[in-house]
Amino acid sequence: MGRIMAIDLGTKRTGLAVTDPLGILANPLETIPTHNLLAYLENYQSKENVTEIVIGYPKSLDGKTTHMTGPVLALEKKLKLLFPEKSISLVDERFTSKMAMQSMISMGSKKKDRKEKAGNLDKISAAIILQTYLERK
Repeated sequence: MGRIMAIDLGTKRTGLAVTDPLGILANPLETIPTHNLLAYLENYQSKENVTEIVIGYPKSLDGKTTHMTGPVLALEKKLKLLFPEKSISLVDERFTSKMAMQSMISMGSKKKDRKEKAGNLDKISAAIILQTYLERK
């Protein structure tokens, strides 16, 4: 069985999460600059057996598209071309950033550390997206 990877796409940074090799537990992986995403994914997947990719699908509270919906759909299309053998899925990502922030607070993250959220919030959001996917599966 292979790993499942989740992507929380942002305009500047992208959070990544991945399951354990059995595909059971979601773990934050890394936050990378968005412009490096495709190269990072190709490199990572050459080393690890990733069988599925899950992308956070942004919607507003009323279910309408957001400014990030277009870029996410474009990424989905690119990934299907780049990795035709892998399953690519979209998962509703509403509230994941708020849940990630609450998770950081619950873990005892100091206010100063939360202000410097550059990496943690994005990869924790990706892990929440992945966990949501796993629970629905």
